[in-house]
Amino acid sequence: MPSPSTCPCGGATFATCCAPLLAGEAVPPSAESLMRSRYTAYTLGNEAYLRATWHPSTVPAEPIVGENEQTRWLGLEIKSALRLRKRQANLLESPDADTVEFVARYKIGGRAHRLHEVSRFVRETNDGVARWYYLDGSFPD
Repeated sequence: MPSPSTCPCGGATFATCCAPLLAGEAVPPSAESLMRSRYTAYTLGNEAYLRATWHPSTVPAEPIVGENEQTRWLGLEIKSALRLRKRQANLLESPDADTVEFVARYKIGGRAHRLHEVSRFVRETNDGVARWYYLDGSFPD
């Protein structure tokens, strides 16, 4: 699949936004950055990246992206990043936990859908490198 010129997550160009993260050349610096790169991985069907960035305690055993998946991802909207709001209000509880609320729009078989999720992330240090991991999510509507 050719690399898109505009990043699917809505950031800059794919080459300067999510591509280095998906290729393992860089580590997402924030939970929001990880969430955006995971969305991009879904649009590209990148199962390996989704597994690598899902916390080992909650990663599902079954495939994350189906082989016959007919999902067409249409767009991502970040509603809020909790850590940013708390930092602005000086209410940080843990620098190693964060939430990101987003809405992802997609089509399956021509029918439009939307996924509204509040995702939880944790940051852990392994081999001297701090990495964010997707932990789980809840669905407000």
